[in-house]
Amino acid sequence: MSERPASGRRAGWRTAFQGRALVRASILVPWAVPTAMSALLWRWIFNSDGVANALIGHQILWTTEGFHAKVAVIIAEVWKTAPFIGLLVLAGLQVIPAEVYEAARMDGASALRRFWHITLPLVKPALLVAVLFRCLDALRMFDLPYILIGAQKHSVETLSMLAQNEASNVRFGPAAAYAVLLFLYVLLIALGFVRLLGADVVGDTGGPRKSAGKRRWFTSTRRAEATS
Repeated sequence: MSERPASGRRAGWRTAFQGRALVRASILVPWAVPTAMSALLWRWIFNSDGVANALIGHQILWTTEGFHAKVAVIIAEVWKTAPFIGLLVLAGLQVIPAEVYEAARMDGASALRRFWHITLPLVKPALLVAVLFRCLDALRMFDLPYILIGAQKHSVETLSMLAQNEASNVRFGPAAAYAVLLFLYVLLIALGFVRLLGADVVGDTGGPRKSAGKRRWFTSTRRAEATS
């Protein structure tokens, strides 16, 4: 009696994520490319006679100063780092039991309600970790805008680029100040995630009190069973 549901769950799991190996391999390609090579590739795409201008039919100088330089960096960064988010979301989806969806479907829950009340809350810890890592990566970003757009472009200049520019011009005081400021930014954001969303990140929404309550309930239940 217990083996048939288990085999059914495994079959349903394979059907739900059929072809996931091919998806993983395909989305890992941008992430596996080194950032310097990715920046050179996108610099060729955003060239004045490159693929981007040929597709939109307009002559835009993407790698110069201005708003279009920010758009170019954002597109290249999203293409580079989207596989990381996809892998974390896929890992979060794989730990959701199929019985939860089956029970919700039997109760008459629609696809939107199953997504909002089951999928999204259970995949929330993985999403929070992904957002934290991406925020930290965006703060310390250096090589992609440096190679794609160039140095001393104020529209895409980051703190890491400012520190490198000051250090290369033998102004070590301002360079150290920028480095310390970057460290403080990263530290504050990491502490903010841990303090405000730490329970959700580790997957324990109840905290120590809820865990202690569960232990007391389990102990009292075992004692009642022993006395009966």
